[in-house]
Amino acid sequence: MKKNTLWLYLFSAPLIIFFVVFLLAPVIIVFCSSFMEWKGFSGEISFIGFDNYIAAMKDAEFIVSFKHTIVWIILQSTVHVAIGVSFAIIISRKFKGWKVLRTAFMIPNMISASALGFIFLMIFNGQIGLVNSVLHKLHLDQFVRNWLFDPNTAFVTVTLTWLLFAGLIMLLVLTEIGTIPASLYEAADLDGASQWQKDLFVTLPQLRNVIGTCMIIAATSKLKEFELIYLTTKGGPGTETMSLPLYLYNTSIVQNNFGYSNMIGTVLIALGLVLIYIINKVFKIASDE
Repeated sequence: MKKNTLWLYLFSAPLIIFFVVFLLAPVIIVFCSSFMEWKGFSGEISFIGFDNYIAAMKDAEFIVSFKHTIVWIILQSTVHVAIGVSFAIIISRKFKGWKVLRTAFMIPNMISASALGFIFLMIFNGQIGLVNSVLHKLHLDQFVRNWLFDPNTAFVTVTLTWLLFAGLIMLLVLTEIGTIPASLYEAADLDGASQWQKDLFVTLPQLRNVIGTCMIIAATSKLKEFELIYLTTKGGPGTETMSLPLYLYNTSIVQNNFGYSNMIGTVLIALGLVLIYIINKVFKIASDE
């Protein structure tokens, strides 16, 4: 028994070391340094207590970034997941051309963020963009604008670009649908259930766990969303599309204010843990019912 336990520890050691060195230790360092004033590697480090957190509550750019991030998290974990689940249910019927649709829906998830950023810049470009070209053709010139750099449309435009990334959600849900016992659908057929009734009362209840997982994936993905915003708007115009990850980048790399940026990192970590707890709690309650 002791020998088996020893082997278990030996085989687990690399994973434990990796977790401590590359995950746990950086989180502890970020948390501790969030209470410091640290102006880059050449500057002195001094303990300032909660000053960074107090300053954040008075920092208009931090507050705007926080609000944007919360809105994107809510939209990502609801609308985004709903789109993925809906497409998965539709594709699961395996109609003619369903494989083509499944592949097309996954393509945005397989393209690098830099390439997608360039594509979106071309689509929403104020001069030669696809959207404005279509509007010109339809004689809707009054709606033509520089979509990514107009304060009235930038936030909505950036939000819409993320709807294309529901392919991963669709794939996870589609896999789960394949595990639902056929006997449940046969029983529903005997009861005279229509297709939408089977989707609503048979399929969706069986997808509760995977939908919860997808909501966690979708919500936490916004806590590290950086590349697409940086490549398209850089948080502009003004702060219309600024997010916490991008603001963290600006305070650390651009301003060399590492203490303040690590405070933002701590907020992101805490926000992620709260999101995971809430989503798990909601789906646990739903499961108990």
